[in-house]
Amino acid sequence: MFSPQPRLRPVLVATAAAACLGLTSASAVAGPAATSSGSGDGAATVQLERLDRGLVAATTPEGVFLSWRLLAAEVSGATADGVTGTTFHVYRGDEKVATVTGSTNYLDAAGDGSDTYTVKPVGRDHAVGRAASVTPWATGYTELPLQKPADGVTPVGEAYTYSANDLSVGDLDGDGALEYVVKWDPSNSKDVSQVGYTGTVYLDAYEADGTLLYRFDLGPNIRAGAHYTQFLVYDFDGDGRAEIMLKTAPGTKTVRFAQDGSVASEDFVTMLPDDVAAGYSNTDDHRLSAAQYAQRLAGVFQGWTTHPEVMAGRWPATLEEAWGIEPRWTYPLSAASATEAVDHFVDVYAPARSTRNQLRNFNGFVLDGPEYLTVFEGATGAELETVRYEPGRTDDGLMWGDYAMARIEPGNRVDRFLSGVAYLDGSRPSAVFARGYYTRSTVAAYDWDGEHLSRRWFADSGWVPMTNPFDDGPHGRDGTSPEWGTLTTQGDHSLSAADADGDGKQEIVYGSATLDDDGSLLYSSFAEMPPQSAAPGTVARLGHGDAMHVTDIDPARPGLEIWTAHEGGVWAPFGSAMRDAATGEVLFGSYSGRDTGRAMIGDVDPAVPGIEVWASMPNGTEGSGTLSATGALLSPATMGTNQSVRWAADGTTQIVDGAIDVTPRIVDRSRGVLRTLGGTLTNNYTKGNPSLVADVLGDWREEVLVRTADSSAIRIHLSTEVTDIKMFTLLHDPQYRVEVARQQTTYNQPSYPGFYLASDTDFRQVPVPAGRYPHPCADRGLSGNGCAAEGCRG
Repeated sequence: MFSPQPRLRPVLVATAAAACLGLTSASAVAGPAATSSGSGDGAATVQLERLDRGLVAATTPEGVFLSWRLLAAEVSGATADGVTGTTFHVYRGDEKVATVTGSTNYLDAAGDGSDTYTVKPVGRDHAVGRAASVTPWATGYTELPLQKPADGVTPVGEAYTYSANDLSVGDLDGDGALEYVVKWDPSNSKDVSQVGYTGTVYLDAYEADGTLLYRFDLGPNIRAGAHYTQFLVYDFDGDGRAEIMLKTAPGTKTVRFAQDGSVASEDFVTMLPDDVAAGYSNTDDHRLSAAQYAQRLAGVFQGWTTHPEVMAGRWPATLEEAWGIEPRWTYPLSAASATEAVDHFVDVYAPARSTRNQLRNFNGFVLDGPEYLTVFEGATGAELETVRYEPGRTDDGLMWGDYAMARIEPGNRVDRFLSGVAYLDGSRPSAVFARGYYTRSTVAAYDWDGEHLSRRWFADSGWVPMTNPFDDGPHGRDGTSPEWGTLTTQGDHSLSAADADGDGKQEIVYGSATLDDDGSLLYSSFAEMPPQSAAPGTVARLGHGDAMHVTDIDPARPGLEIWTAHEGGVWAPFGSAMRDAATGEVLFGSYSGRDTGRAMIGDVDPAVPGIEVWASMPNGTEGSGTLSATGALLSPATMGTNQSVRWAADGTTQIVDGAIDVTPRIVDRSRGVLRTLGGTLTNNYTKGNPSLVADVLGDWREEVLVRTADSSAIRIHLSTEVTDIKMFTLLHDPQYRVEVARQQTTYNQPSYPGFYLASDTDFRQVPVPAGRYPHPCADRGLSGNGCAAEGCRG
């Protein structure tokens, strides 16, 4: 039985920002609890972005609404109702119209859309975050213009178009303002379980005014779909400028455009010498036709007797034995016999296992060829370094269990990817890339020093043993690793980085298991199966699920909690469960016997302490009801589960609903629809995700970034409710910032801070990071006029 462990309370520290020359650390002042970022020397700081003021203005029926950032470095203390710190003068033109102390927003009832506004911190005309002048948006949103890629046609003649998909943000050029990295998804994008060719995946980098900086063309050897391309935008080396890191392959290139829209340059990623020597090139196309798949499978069958698992006696010695038929062939198989074996497997054995096994139609997958991990310079898109992606696929999924289940799905479990960012040492960000979570499960952490990638650690469950790769049940079975073997089948379609054990360093919450900051297994959560399950009384993994939420859900308990949905049905102890993040202990949960596909949390009932939680089937049926942070049933009804947003003035949580072709809305549990996002659509089919929900502009509340119906632009929707809550930008909370970077991965999940944030937050308990805010001017030894010449926003 697990037992909760107390979370270590942070020391009292806050930071004072320097002016234009690069920030490094800060002086300690009285204030709310502040994280020490835990390297053990008592003076550690956490690397965060050096952001500008993020001032925005929007025209409303009541006047002009203004919103701007309070930087973590400006916090000097707190009351129960909000943090304290810098006071601001608000100027309409040259006229000072207000002095704002208790928030970072203001409604100018006398203003109109023709006015210009500036916000200045009192007594610091050249302080960090000094805002440029802005003019109001005409509505509650602005548009980021996009340049949609041209339509295309697959090798089998299928036409496809493009729509804007996931989005991430980072300060690519070090000027204090965020840039936007947008993924383009073709209309024939596929789940890893779906056959067929897909169009090319593109990533665009845009300035806030819509200037296209460059485009990554991932090429034919990266398939399109939610599980394939996980891209990280973050300043990994601490030079004040974000890098972009993602999985690439031969054929991936950076494309830059001339002013007339023509291609100005194309630069392919650098292929590794071993691959060049082996004959691979950037013109390769490894997408398989149905005939090529059959030919590839014949090669696997010809090599059957030399497969390591067969030679070790762990798999059947012959294919006939594996398939339960009388002996037919002599081994090793000749080419003709291998072809006969393929015909039997594809036309007889596979359909007998499931009528959905139509392997004669199997095409469009990339099951061979080099796989890379590339770091790109955010400002220019230039390749900085390319290394081999670890681990490689090894095969087409045979070892991963893709042929073992009744539904035969080559290229499925082997190509499940995740990514994230984590402060594993409590101070500097590391990149995290993962492969696999149903059977073999691997997680690799990397550090980028500005010149080279180094692997910090690699966690690998090992292969899941099978007695017959064509007829077995590998899910829920340990891998061969003595340390990480129980990681198998525990991963979700996302991951989180959070300080689960309270030591000042972030762990990797990998679904129902958690890796410690050093890569060791902190725990893997199991529970006893209930009487109505398929295996009553046995102990089983909580298992894989589609949704996960990690934050301080119950402020009455020490530490963080994790709320998850689980898809194991009758083979899982819970359909949804709340766990202690430090120990993995299940605090409460309910058995469903079904694939509980959705879960969400949010402070939707401000009368009840803590953050409410709920779960349901993907269409909202068979829900858990709305539960309190302690599991009490508050209402049988549940809200949506697609995405949440911190929108309201009172600190409660709202839901973004609308999926497929339904217009999205921002919905409050008690007030109803707060805004209809007309002319826009969400992404990822039934998942119904905006491109991003994050605190990217203005005060601490979140913006909803959603594509227009024709993908000509991203609309950035701003809450114009006037709030009296003063809080530093959520981007300066380390957990929230890495959650924003992670939000794009696979099944997008909301971003959460590392502390309790709700309508009843006692801000005296909110930790303020001891931040280090790198600036590229300082990185190059510039100051004074030299710094100004480089575009320092101060």
